[in-house]
Amino acid sequence: MTSDKFVRLSSSYFWYFAILGLIIPFLPIFLDAKSFNSIEIGEILAIITATKIIGPTFWAFAADKSGKQLSIIRSGSLLALLSFSLLFWLNSYWPMVFCLAVFSLFWTAVLPQLEVLTLNSIRRSAKIYARIRLWGSIGFIFLAVLAGDLIERYSADAFTYLGVFVLAGLFLSSMKLTPAKITRNSVKPLEKIIDKIFCRSFICFFLAGLMLQMSFGPYYGFFALYLRELAYPGFAVGIFITISVMAEILIFIYASVFFRYFPLKTLLAMSILLTSVRWLMTGNFADVIWVLALVQCIHALSFGLYHSVSIQFIHRHFNDDQQNRGQAIYIGGVYGLGGAIGAYIAGNVWQGGQGSELAYNLAAFAALVGFLFVLLMPDNRINDNK
Repeated sequence: MTSDKFVRLSSSYFWYFAILGLIIPFLPIFLDAKSFNSIEIGEILAIITATKIIGPTFWAFAADKSGKQLSIIRSGSLLALLSFSLLFWLNSYWPMVFCLAVFSLFWTAVLPQLEVLTLNSIRRSAKIYARIRLWGSIGFIFLAVLAGDLIERYSADAFTYLGVFVLAGLFLSSMKLTPAKITRNSVKPLEKIIDKIFCRSFICFFLAGLMLQMSFGPYYGFFALYLRELAYPGFAVGIFITISVMAEILIFIYASVFFRYFPLKTLLAMSILLTSVRWLMTGNFADVIWVLALVQCIHALSFGLYHSVSIQFIHRHFNDDQQNRGQAIYIGGVYGLGGAIGAYIAGNVWQGGQGSELAYNLAAFAALVGFLFVLLMPDNRINDNK
C-alpha cells in the first residue's frame, strides 16, 4: 500500500469521526440550548440514530448492485453537508428532527463503503487498518476539544458552524479517494447472505453488539449534561472525552498484538464485560474525578477493541461480494436499532438528571446481557485469527 493512499484513507476517517466528536458530546448541549427537555432530546437522538437502520442497508444494496462505492461515499458526504447546513435556520422540534434525520440518512452512506474500500485496499490487514482507523480517533479528539472550548466561549451556535466545516472537509477528502484494485465477482442472490445471517454465530454476535450499543444511550445522549449537573467546568467534557479517545488510539495502535494472542471471542467478551463495569462506575462514582478518568479509559475496549474485532469478524464471516451488505446489516442493526433504543430509554429515564444513576445502571445491565450472548457464540467460527 502506497503512502499516498494511506494518507487519503486516513484523512477520510479523520473527518468522518471528527463529526462524531462534535455530535456525540455536544448535540445534546445544542438541543438543550434550543430549550428542548430531556425526553425530547432522547426522542430526537433516537430518531436520527434509527436512520442507521435504513440508510446503510439502502446504500449497501446500491453499492453491491452498481459497484460504485466511491460515488456513494462522495454523494453521501455532499448531501450530508447540505442537509446539516439547514440547522442555521431551525429552532422548533419537528423541523429539527427532519433536518437531523435527513443528515444522518445521507451521512450513513459513507462509513460502510469506506470500511469495505479500506479493507480491500489493504488486503484486510488488521495492523494497517488499525493505523488508518486511529486517525478517526484523532479527528474525534480534535473536534471534541475544539468544540468544547468554542461552545463555552461563544455559544451553542458554534455547533452548527463547526459541523459545516467538518462535513466540507469530509466531502473534499472523499474526492481524493481512489477505488481498490480487486477482482469483482458477480453479485450473488440475496438468499446466500440470508444463510450467513441466520446462523448461531452471527445471531449471537449481532445481539451482543445490539445490547452493547443500547448501553451507550446515557453516555452518547447525556454525558455532557451529566458532567454539568455534577458541577464539572465546561472544558471537562473535552478533557474526559480526550482521555477516552487517547486510550482508544492506543488500542488501535496495538490491536494486532491482541489479535495475535487472543481469539476474537475472548476479545469481544472482555470488551463488553468491562463496558458493563464502566457504566456501573460512571453512574455511581462519577463525582470522584479520578474514578471517572479511570473508567473513561475503558472506552479503549468498549469501542476501540470492540469495533476492530467486529470489523474482522464481519470480513471473515461474509463472502467478498457480500461485504457491503454485511457491513450495512451490522451498522444498521447494531448501531441503528441498538443506538435508537438506548437513546429513547435514556431520554425517558433521565428526567432532567434525576434518573441519571438509574440510566447508567440499566446501561450496565444491558452490556452484561451482551456479554452473555458472546458466551453463546460457537468457538470454531471466530477463533481463526488470520
